[in-house]
Amino acid sequence: MAERKKAAELPGYVKAKDVAELLDLTIQRVGQLRKEGVLVQYKTPAGDRYKLVEAVKSYIRYLRSQTGSKGNPWEEKKAKAEAELKEAKAAIAMMQRSELEGQMHRSEDVEAVLSDLASEIRSMITALPGRLAVDTAQIKTPEEEAIRIRDECYEILSALASYQYDPEKFRRRVKERKGADIIDEGD
Repeated sequence: MAERKKAAELPGYVKAKDVAELLDLTIQRVGQLRKEGVLVQYKTPAGDRYKLVEAVKSYIRYLRSQTGSKGNPWEEKKAKAEAELKEAKAAIAMMQRSELEGQMHRSEDVEAVLSDLASEIRSMITALPGRLAVDTAQIKTPEEEAIRIRDECYEILSALASYQYDPEKFRRRVKERKGADIIDEGD
């Protein structure tokens, strides 16, 4: 069921509740704006949704048209500031959503994951002399020692070459940073 719901969600589409929260409106007001033609609602496999960026821009245009008819310069400045604030909130919401969906990663998360990988590499390299000490002591010729050392180096390089991007590592880091605010979609 969770897989079907996840597949039905479309990036950039949000519920009326989310639009209302972002624009600091009631859900009823969002419905009124839809009826007035200010906001457009779309039918999606997940239900009725709004395109987030489109909704914010439409609402900004609506606010500008409302203040333009009054002619008060202070009201126009206030409306412009409100519109810019709402646009910034929408951009932040989109970035947060992209982060939660694993489409974007914060630099500190990438740094932490790469630091973990560097630690693994360091551990493999520092363990190399101990692993080779006994083996090379029993080898008779320098050529055989070189082959044995090369084989161990290739084993480390092979482990590095098989490294795969793991989105779950980033997801765990986001959960750790955000704490209990994140609900696991897989549950």
